[in-house]
Amino acid sequence: MEIERKFLLNKLPDNLETYEKIDLEQAYISTEPVIRVRKKVSAKSEKYILTVKSTGLMSRQEFELDMEEKAYNNLIHKADGNIISKSRYLIPLEEGLTLELDVFHGIFDGLVMGEIEFPDEETAKKYTPPEFISEEVTFDTRFHNSTMSSMSKEDISNLMLWIHKNNR
Repeated sequence: MEIERKFLLNKLPDNLETYEKIDLEQAYISTEPVIRVRKKVSAKSEKYILTVKSTGLMSRQEFELDMEEKAYNNLIHKADGNIISKSRYLIPLEEGLTLELDVFHGIFDGLVMGEIEFPDEETAKKYTPPEFISEEVTFDTRFHNSTMSSMSKEDISNLMLWIHKNNR
């Protein structure tokens, strides 16, 4: 079970380069149900993952399977919509939690979003985010990567304008 809350940030944390970084490229074979292929590159490894997710906004089932690079390359070219590229920084928080801070590249350049995964729904609901987080977007489907993968250029432009206007 994946239990996470999503947030926009009003500024990047200081010394971002000191945190562990993972470069991600992902595409969606399907958005209903969510079937995603992802390439994860860190200083330590390169992995290819097939993910299937159930419906849900804060809580949903998630199944991940490792895959070979050849299979990933075959599937990413069959994906519908936008390929999402981002750098993820793993920032430790209090209570043993981690902020997965995503700095988007390419067509979503300028979008910065964080996710925090929780051990259970009660902990997720009670959590008060740090001050550098500006707005929660957990229940706003525009900020789900699967939704972003199917956005048109106009939708992306409108989303980025909304962020600029409302996230200051």
